[in-house]
Amino acid sequence: MKRVSDEGALHGVLGDTFQRLDTVLADHKAELKAEEVGIVTYVGAGIARVSGMSGVRSEELVRFPGDLYGLVFNVDPSEIGVIMLDATHGIKAGAEVHRTGRVLDTPVGESLLGRVIDAIGRPLDGLGDTHAAERLPVEREAPPIMHRDPVTVPLQTGIKAIDALIPIGRGQRELILGDRQTGKTAIALDTIINQHDKDVLCIYCAVGKQSADVAKSIAVLKEHNAMPYSVVVVAAGEEPPGLQFIAPYAATSIGEYFMSRGRDVLIVYDDLTRHARAYRELSLLLRRPPGREAFPGDIFYIHSRLLERSTHLRKEHGGGSLTALPIIETEAQDISSYIPTNLISITDGQIYLSPGLFQKGILPPVDVGKSVSRVGGKAQLPAYRAVAGDLRISYSQFEELESFSRFGTRLDDATKRTLERGWRVREILKQPQFGPIPVSEQIAALLAVTGGALDHIPATAIGEAERTVRTAVKERLSDLCRRIEAGEKVGSQDHDTLLAVAQSAVGITEEEPDADD
Repeated sequence: MKRVSDEGALHGVLGDTFQRLDTVLADHKAELKAEEVGIVTYVGAGIARVSGMSGVRSEELVRFPGDLYGLVFNVDPSEIGVIMLDATHGIKAGAEVHRTGRVLDTPVGESLLGRVIDAIGRPLDGLGDTHAAERLPVEREAPPIMHRDPVTVPLQTGIKAIDALIPIGRGQRELILGDRQTGKTAIALDTIINQHDKDVLCIYCAVGKQSADVAKSIAVLKEHNAMPYSVVVVAAGEEPPGLQFIAPYAATSIGEYFMSRGRDVLIVYDDLTRHARAYRELSLLLRRPPGREAFPGDIFYIHSRLLERSTHLRKEHGGGSLTALPIIETEAQDISSYIPTNLISITDGQIYLSPGLFQKGILPPVDVGKSVSRVGGKAQLPAYRAVAGDLRISYSQFEELESFSRFGTRLDDATKRTLERGWRVREILKQPQFGPIPVSEQIAALLAVTGGALDHIPATAIGEAERTVRTAVKERLSDLCRRIEAGEKVGSQDHDTLLAVAQSAVGITEEEPDADD
């Protein structure tokens, strides 16, 4: 009889417990749900292998102990391969891995301007949280072809050799390539500095570079007051290769946010050679089949899907533009190697920097013969086309003639005049670093050398003569300068006016029209 009463009391207690639990759950509106948890079976340098997550999706974000994150890369029947976005020091075999149910994303918005962040939006400048109100996926589809508009507006770099001979348009993809230490990053930074007061936002994405080099670049941008309209995305060489791999895509998503709102954006990828190497490292660690030079077979695709996102949108789809300046490094001037040929075929032109010109002190060392812009010429300002229309061809002919003239002892007068003019053109195209030049002053300098105003000046004094011409034109033809900057056509009378002022500035006494006539 006592046993029966004990069992009754037990049932009563259990009933009260379950009733209270139901009340608590109802009060807090809690939901019980199953969660898929995996187990780490292997941890390597930047990667991990996880078993027991049969429902996980490709490129899903997963969470490791200590709030460390990884990106699902391989989805095999028995296990998944994860590229780590954080250091793997605190992860051991047997640790639990949790699904997040979302793809990798990055913060976007106006609050990022002036900031230095990593590939997933964590601040690196010590200024606290970015307070971004919106996030976008790192991997996004490129705009459809029917959403794109032709490239019609120039992107001025402030560099004479590029703006005159290899012009870039807003929405173009122009490759910068050359051997190491030839000034590739310098050209990109000059271009960013030149966007001051031009309503162009800039994103500098450093991939695989040493932290000291990145710090120097940031210091240059701060010194020239370029940070207020720039965002710096950093995945340094000491960071995990997974972070280096996703950095360009994250930077592009930040740029697309502004592009979709009608803004013009310039993005620099510095550099995609290291990006390709990081992807090769991840692929080999995850035992993907190697191909040429041990790169996986889809190495072309990782860059094509990145650069196809740069374009000029139609007005009904935002009307903004995203101009890409990818940088790659060649070895021993070999532009026919694997990664350079891939990127040359993807982009709309290339600026090749020659080590030979660099060693001769011709800076920037732009090799005009190997450089080309397949789109920007249609967006070039009319003043350039009128002044420098034949300059590219004539300069290339001069370089050929110069190389052959070394083998001859006697030259005719016409050849001598061609060489003299070519040497002066080469001198006029020299330009110091971090000194972008306004369009009107570039036009004046180019017209002075092509119009013969500098023929009597020794080649060693061309730099000083150029500065004199630019100063005279800026002071005496301010109205004409404004018209050139505004993109108006320059007629023959304007040419004569510019040339007369240039001749007067360098000491050629001829009758010249009044200023601003």
